[in-house]
Amino acid sequence: MKNLELNQRRALATPRGVGVMCDFYAERAENATLWDVEGRAYTDFAAGIAVLNTGHRHPRVMQAVSQQLERFTHTAYQVVPYESYVSLAERINALVPIDGLNKTALFTTGAEAVENAVKIARAHTGRPGVIAFSGAFHGRTMLGMALTGKVVPYKVGFGPFPSDIYHAPFPSELQGVSTAQALQALEALFKTDIDPRRVAAIIIEPVQGEGGFQAAPADFMQGLRAVCDQHGIVLIADEIQTGFGRTGKLFAMAHYDVQPDLITMAKSLAGGMPLSAVCGRAEIMDAALPGGLGGTYAGNPLAVAAAHAVIDTIAEEGLCERASELGTQLKQHLQAARQHCPAIADVRGLGSMVAAEFYDPATGQPSAEHAKRVQQRALAAGLLLLTCGSYGNVIRFLYPLTIPQAQFDAALLVLTQALAE
Repeated sequence: MKNLELNQRRALATPRGVGVMCDFYAERAENATLWDVEGRAYTDFAAGIAVLNTGHRHPRVMQAVSQQLERFTHTAYQVVPYESYVSLAERINALVPIDGLNKTALFTTGAEAVENAVKIARAHTGRPGVIAFSGAFHGRTMLGMALTGKVVPYKVGFGPFPSDIYHAPFPSELQGVSTAQALQALEALFKTDIDPRRVAAIIIEPVQGEGGFQAAPADFMQGLRAVCDQHGIVLIADEIQTGFGRTGKLFAMAHYDVQPDLITMAKSLAGGMPLSAVCGRAEIMDAALPGGLGGTYAGNPLAVAAAHAVIDTIAEEGLCERASELGTQLKQHLQAARQHCPAIADVRGLGSMVAAEFYDPATGQPSAEHAKRVQQRALAAGLLLLTCGSYGNVIRFLYPLTIPQAQFDAALLVLTQALAE
């Protein structure tokens, strides 16, 4: 079977709205390597969009899923519950950076986690409004799109969107938005668009994913916490992309000296199996009535088994520490490359959530063309990279944290060549 033939079949069988980056098709994968149907190997610095922090087919995860497969695959937890769901909730409650008594509900996708976090916040406060930020990504459902602060390609042609959703600027030094300006804009929003007493929640990614791997400044997070405390607003940390070791901490909020009320998580929670969760303060989580939360596949037992194995693996293999080590190496490498690639305007990141942002040296404007060119050169040399950012001018690096050092070093050489050409 050839890639060209499969591309022809895909064009006839699937809609163009399902955008596909690569023109080759996966046949198998192991840790940080992926092979296509024609036998070519690629080093995977995409990891299924941050889903595979523990790599493709980690032995512990495979064993856990296999053992669960021998017992049962589905009961619907809301009909016939099972202990593994309860014990995973207990583990997450103890691991999140939120003091006090926490509770966790499991779902299937990141968008589901976000939607349910908003439902819980609205039930707790009795208020409708939700504030998100420019550059944010919170999913592709109608509410997820409404919360997302990036129009192309996520929102084009899909409106109207749910009401009572508002956006405020996300602080960005490169884009000239300071913490003080971002907090002033939030206060202006309260003056011009919505009374803070009607706001149920403020939702924020500690490090924006699609927005370009921009970390929220510490003083901005402190300011949001103060605003939420002043007005009785629930602070939701969307950790769907940042969670499970990616930033050098199990959760990115552990980098800050303030705590959220709710945390959403998905992606690397279950090592490639579909699972998401909302965890937070018990008095908030208990706001919804029985039957108000859940889903047919929510907390699927195979995915729950995988999640237990992922949490064990992160702890036993020291993957948070490994994320910090690899991220430091990558940032040093990118900083050195700036001498030969003047289009790199910024290198940033927490742990292994690292990005390089590209601007046109001649015009000083964001350059998606430069980022795309580097991505294509790397792909031709067998290195899989993803772009992001409001202008599509950022390359993000999402290698498995389990990648062997020799393979990581080899990938950096490929990246150097892609940047220098």
